[in-house]
Amino acid sequence: MARLSFWNGVLAFAWVLLFVLLLVPVGSVLLSSFFDGAGQPTLANYAAFLTETRFHRAFLNTLIVGFGGMIGALLLGAAMAFCLSRFHIRGGRFVSLLAILALVSPPFIGAYSWIILFGAGGLVRTGLREVGIMIPTLYGVSGILAVFSLKFYPYVYLLTSGALANVNRSLEEAAEGLGLTPWQRTLKVSFPLVLPALSAGSLLALIHAIADFGTPRLLGRGFNVLATEAFTLYSAEIGSNLSMATTISVVLVALSMIFVLAQRYMSRRNVYHGNMINKPDRRQLSGWRNVAVHALVYVIALLGALPAIIAVIYSFRRTSGPVFQSGFALQSYERIVYGLGDVVWNSLSFSAIAVVLIVLAGTLIGCLVARRTTLGTSALDGAMMIPYVMPGIVIGIAYIAAFNTGPLVLTGTAAIIILSIFVRRLPYTVRTTATALRQIGPSLEEAAVSLGYSPFQAFRRITVPLIAPGIVAGAMLSFVTAINELSSSLVLYVGRTMTMPVRIYLLILDGDFGTAAALSTILLVVSGTAVYAAFVFLGRDERALL
Repeated sequence: MARLSFWNGVLAFAWVLLFVLLLVPVGSVLLSSFFDGAGQPTLANYAAFLTETRFHRAFLNTLIVGFGGMIGALLLGAAMAFCLSRFHIRGGRFVSLLAILALVSPPFIGAYSWIILFGAGGLVRTGLREVGIMIPTLYGVSGILAVFSLKFYPYVYLLTSGALANVNRSLEEAAEGLGLTPWQRTLKVSFPLVLPALSAGSLLALIHAIADFGTPRLLGRGFNVLATEAFTLYSAEIGSNLSMATTISVVLVALSMIFVLAQRYMSRRNVYHGNMINKPDRRQLSGWRNVAVHALVYVIALLGALPAIIAVIYSFRRTSGPVFQSGFALQSYERIVYGLGDVVWNSLSFSAIAVVLIVLAGTLIGCLVARRTTLGTSALDGAMMIPYVMPGIVIGIAYIAAFNTGPLVLTGTAAIIILSIFVRRLPYTVRTTATALRQIGPSLEEAAVSLGYSPFQAFRRITVPLIAPGIVAGAMLSFVTAINELSSSLVLYVGRTMTMPVRIYLLILDGDFGTAAALSTILLVVSGTAVYAAFVFLGRDERALL
């Protein structure tokens, strides 16, 4: 009875947490979209969305960049995963780390790094123009799609490479014995087995693409998407329209959930099972095929990591204000030390506090989901997917709408940013904890309870040490994503609560790329350290990041 009471308390605590920090804010967004600026009930916002050309164009643009970025990420990620899992690639581990570097680098700094190379006065474009070769600029939809493809392909690569590594080699050998060509074997044997991983990676790329704010904002040049329209409507100094911004937020959430449900239906419609026996061997290619495979893998990896590399190099360039000069110096870092130390401290402290809360709550909820299969825990497990797929700009606007008035006023405080990070990143620790716990039988806890331990003592002294690697890994991954959060923080910050991603974004808009590059380098170092720690606790397998 005591054990039942303890976990019932955890279940009640989890639902209260979700209700206060997720369901109420999101519900307030849904409700405010049905009111006009004077607080009168109306459907005018949705009528405007359905009739105005501006919103039609933004909706269509969102689908274009979402599906275009997904297709690009799918092609690049699947090609890299196939090559690395089927052929001997020199420096394969280094290639995987370059993919991780592309994943953890701030997307908006990536967009600006590509502007440095292929913008109107970009280095590559200028160099080609001097020899008589003219290429278009990176601005517009083509640039956004290129950046999204190279930014989000690691999602597809990490998941698909893990699935390909577990395909039973005997199936492919049997298909070869029946006369199937390599292309037919891939299409009829390997593809159905890795389809769930491909669809899951594609879904992650799609959701992140439609939720991305910084890249379309910097590269769009009039090519607006729903995320940028929502921010513009909310932040306009004159004519700010919160109710219309929340209407667009509702559409974004609905769009994300439709894609999640479609992916689940697709992955469950035709289910094929394999086993981990007789795993496939990597073949050693020779001649031009070997050169072509190596070139393909390294070009994808280097292009994906190039923005981060550019940011590191430019952080050490000598500057005169925002203008770069020849040579190298530490001026950009000096400006951070003497003028932006509070921004660095805010990011580190906000993320650290959020991660502590995430570990405490996520561990309990993860254990509850893994140990008790009831209607309440199943519903809770499903509800945990909501913040994972919800765009950050929606969370930010929802928190403004919910906590700007009433009994709990948090607008303008550090608490509102910490809580937004907490609720968005909580699923990471819940998932890693539940996964780790499902590999451990409940008999040890039951034995401890039978010897006189309370359920909480058994959980603290028996369960927690056993699943500590999963907890720490989830915490590190939560920290990496939290410290790089831009969309929600850009809506919620005030001067004293500005974070590094927000400051980087504003510096880029002001043209001070040297300081922005230095701040981005600090972010990359911190993120890389956290990812390395996650590798250690996950057995150094980068596929476990997802």
